Amino acid sequence: MDLRPAKPLLAPSLLSADFTRLGEALAMIERAGAGVAHVDVMDGRFVPNITIGMPVVQAMRGATKLPLDCHLMIVEPLRYAVEFVKAGADWVSVHQEADPHLHRTLHAIRDAGAKAGVVLNPSTPVETLTDLVGAFDFVLLMSVNPGFGGQSFIPRVLDKVRRLDAIRSERKAPFLIEVDGGVGMKNAKDLVAAGADVLVAGNAVFKAPDPAAAIAELQAEMEKGR
Repeated sequence: MDLRPAKPLLAPSLLSADFTRLGEALAMIERAGAGVAHVDVMDGRFVPNITIGMPVVQAMRGATKLPLDCHLMIVEPLRYAVEFVKAGADWVSVHQEADPHLHRTLHAIRDAGAKAGVVLNPSTPVETLTDLVGAFDFVLLMSVNPGFGGQSFIPRVLDKVRRLDAIRSERKAPFLIEVDGGVGMKNAKDLVAAGADVLVAGNAVFKAPDPAAAIAELQAEMEKGR
């Protein structure tokens, strides 16, 4: 039984885009064949940086047909998760470390009509999710400490991907495994080979001389991992 999608998805992170030209960035990644648009929401409390909120997500929704993958790096995620779905998010993920009532939040996201995801920081073991399997649609593994773009990939996250993939196989649960942080040409193939289905890439796309070409190159590298 194959629990993985037929093709891995690339999710360019708009955190690395020019915030004055987000509509153009969304149009570019959609034309280039990206599978998902990744949106980092930071509140200045759970992480030290502050980025965007619901009004910007609503504006993005009108600018692209791509699924919007909203990664909430915020405290009290239950207060806002459903509001992001209403604003147009198709996927909403919340940090296990930020939510003492994670099961309730995941159900609220699903009930609102979006895919529900759990995010784990680099220091949080994947085994903490074993009692939640079935309550989420995807797991986002951070391969940097969250809060800023442009950080270096933490290599031991590859082992976390393998262990999470083993849990997926053991439970026969078709959730997606997503990885975010320092993703690029050097590790895209290995991450997919380890079990990742969705790779978030920020600087590797938007800081490249030709972002559309970078998307094509990353996707080709990801395909090699399958």
